[in-house]
Amino acid sequence: MAQSNVVDLKKLSNFFLKPSRILWITAALIALWAAGSCFFKVDETEQAVITRFGKYYATLGPGLQLKLPFGIDKNYNVPVKVVQTEQFGFQTINSGIRNEYKNNITDESTMLTGDLNIVDVEWIIQYRITDPRAWLFNVQDKRQTIRDISRSAINVLVGDRAILDIMGQERTAIENLATESMNQKFKDLGLGINVNAVKLQNIVPPKGVQDAFEDVNKAIQDMNRFINEGKEAYNSEIPKTQGQADQQVQIAEGYASERVNRARGDTARFNSVYSEYSRSPVITRNRLYLETMEELFDGEDKSPSLIDKKLQNVLPVKTLTSGAGTAKSGE
Repeated sequence: MAQSNVVDLKKLSNFFLKPSRILWITAALIALWAAGSCFFKVDETEQAVITRFGKYYATLGPGLQLKLPFGIDKNYNVPVKVVQTEQFGFQTINSGIRNEYKNNITDESTMLTGDLNIVDVEWIIQYRITDPRAWLFNVQDKRQTIRDISRSAINVLVGDRAILDIMGQERTAIENLATESMNQKFKDLGLGINVNAVKLQNIVPPKGVQDAFEDVNKAIQDMNRFINEGKEAYNSEIPKTQGQADQQVQIAEGYASERVNRARGDTARFNSVYSEYSRSPVITRNRLYLETMEELFDGEDKSPSLIDKKLQNVLPVKTLTSGAGTAKSGE
C-alpha cells in the first residue's frame, strides 16, 4: 500500500515538474494576478486619481473601474464628499456616547487681542476636498498647511478686535471672515479644498484673570441692563407725553378755528347790516330799534324786561331790588 502511494506521488510530481507544465502554471498565476490588479472599486463618496508610470492620467468616478496591471497604473481614492474637521486649541481623544477631549492646548489657542488682552480661543474648521488631483500632488504636507493657514487667519482677526467684541457681537463676523480668508489662501496655494465653515468654540481669558474678567463682564452686563431699562421707560413715557401734547395742540387749533370762523361770521353779518344801513339809514335804524325793544320786552323766558306783566307793584314796572342791593353793596 505504501509503495503504491509513493508511485502515485512520483507520477504527480513528474506531471507538474515538466517544463511545459511549469510554464503553463506560471502563466496562469500571472494572468490571475494581472486580472486582479486591473479592477478596483471606487466608493460613492470618493473619486479615484489614476497615475500611469507615476504621472497623472485621469480622474474616475464611483463604481467598478479598470486600469492597466503590473503597477503601470496606480489608483488613489480620495474622499471628495466627506466633510473633514480640524480642531484647534483642543483635541477629541475618544468619540462615542461620551466624548473625551484634551483641552488647553495653549500654543494654538492663546492670542493677543486688539485691546492688548490675552484670550484663549478654541475653534474648528470643516472642509471638503474639491479637486482630488490638486489635493494629491500640489502640496506635500497638506494637514500642517491647513492648520498653519487657519491659525494665521484667526490670529489676524482676533488681533484686530477688542476682547469683549470677540466674545460677543463680533463672533459671527470672525467666523465668516475667517472662512473667506482661508478659502482665498487655499485657492492661491492650489490645495484643492473648500472650507465650508469655521466655528468658534470656547473663548475665555486665561485662568489667572478669569475671576476678575468675570466681575468686569458682570458689571458691563448690569450696565447694559440699566441702559435697556432706561430706554424702555423712555419709550413708554415719551410717546404718551407726545400724544397728550398733540391732543392739546389739536384742541387749541380747533378753538382757534372756531374763534376765527365766529369772528368772520360776525364780520360778515355786520357788513351785511352795514350795507343795508348804507342804502337806507333811517329805515334800518328804526328796524334795529324795534328789534331791540322787542327783545327787551319779550317776557321772562328770555332777557329780563322792565314791564311787570303780573302787576305786583303800584306801577307796572318790575322791582329793581336786586339791582339796588347790588348798587348799595358796591357803594
